[in-house]
Amino acid sequence: MDWQEYLNKHRDRFVGELMEFVKIPSISAQSQHKDDVLKAGEWVAERLKNAGLDHVEIFQTEGHPFVYADWIRNKNLPTILIYGHFDVQPTDPLDLWDSPPFEPVIQDGRIYGRGASDDKGNLLSPIAAVEAMLKTDGSLPINIKFFAEGQEEIGSPQLPQFISGHRDLLACDLVVSADGLQWSPDQPKIEIGYRGMMAAEIEVQGPVKDFHSGLYGGVVQNPIHALAHILASFHDTKGRVAVSGFYDEVIEPSEEEKALLARLPVLESEIRDHVQVDELFGESGYTAMERGTIRPTLEICGIQGGYQGEGIKGVVPALAKAKITCRLVAGQDPDKIMEAIRVHVKTFTLPGVRVNFMNCEGRVKAYDMPHDHKGNIAVSNVLKKLYGKDPFVSRCGGTIPICPLFLDGLGVHTVNFAFSYEDENLHSPNEFFRLESMEKGQKGYGMLLRELAKVF
Repeated sequence: MDWQEYLNKHRDRFVGELMEFVKIPSISAQSQHKDDVLKAGEWVAERLKNAGLDHVEIFQTEGHPFVYADWIRNKNLPTILIYGHFDVQPTDPLDLWDSPPFEPVIQDGRIYGRGASDDKGNLLSPIAAVEAMLKTDGSLPINIKFFAEGQEEIGSPQLPQFISGHRDLLACDLVVSADGLQWSPDQPKIEIGYRGMMAAEIEVQGPVKDFHSGLYGGVVQNPIHALAHILASFHDTKGRVAVSGFYDEVIEPSEEEKALLARLPVLESEIRDHVQVDELFGESGYTAMERGTIRPTLEICGIQGGYQGEGIKGVVPALAKAKITCRLVAGQDPDKIMEAIRVHVKTFTLPGVRVNFMNCEGRVKAYDMPHDHKGNIAVSNVLKKLYGKDPFVSRCGGTIPICPLFLDGLGVHTVNFAFSYEDENLHSPNEFFRLESMEKGQKGYGMLLRELAKVF
């Protein structure tokens, strides 16, 4: 029996294991589920042992745990670190779920449950593939390390320190992420870049309490007016960020990489229809795809102040607040951008109010990878065989913190090799994972290990 026959023979067992895995309510954002996140980590550790991995260990942290395992037999072979996470998003709103989120069900070739797609189904696939090769061939074509975490959904707060203190343990030639997306069920993709991120809160304090607007309107500065003045100053009328120094260190993608992005079959009319607006808007001189992937942004994500109930309450409010986030691109330093915005806010603060500018945790640098990197070549070769067509080369406007963390801490790039799709309700009610994707992922990882042995 070869490894692919082993996968077919044990298909039902693997499906049952995923059902068991999904039942664990490992919500890292909620303290009442701290023990459940640990239980999920223990489940992964036991599963790695059963697959035949060595040196399986759970690392406790101040927050949620990390799990490590390896199979290393020949120091002359390349070493690949496979990454994934076993924590999941909260389930709210519960009333929009068709079935309980931690009581997985199979329907129409899909397994429904929180974490089925992000990331438990994808994490189980390489474990099953490695088991199949070890149980049939008795060996692997390369050295393997597994690293799984229980805090990805909350920004991996302990991960930078862990990587810094365990460089030898995690040392490898390439990281392969089992957390990510393909373009569609019949079209693969590779992603060569993710934007970075920083976030902040702006608090504008006016009078000591809310005052009657008839008596004090026009007498004291209104914090909402002052906050609106600051927020309006962040952009010019053409959508460009007006913060001094914001673009100074931006590194533009090469013309070749821009051309690869332009080949993606995305029409601006489709984006407009998808988000249901009359027209798109953003920095002039760039397409919507470019603005959403390779250009930096500053967004106002939340605002509050004054009376919010039914009807009108005539007051000059005491306080107004706003939350902002920036998506950053190659060359931008999150700390420098944060300071530039702080100076900008101070410059545009009106008299009569006090402004508190608060940094938020989770500042992340952008991540870029050469499209012709050996890892991308290997992944592309395998995806072409799995899907019967060349993968798209794309960038993601979102942020994946582990990529720059591994690049800075270990000096290696991360390639995405996961089999979720955008329609699988990741982070939303009725999350699901296609069983076909689970099989494709298991087969794909077996093929990828062999391909990486050739390419490296």
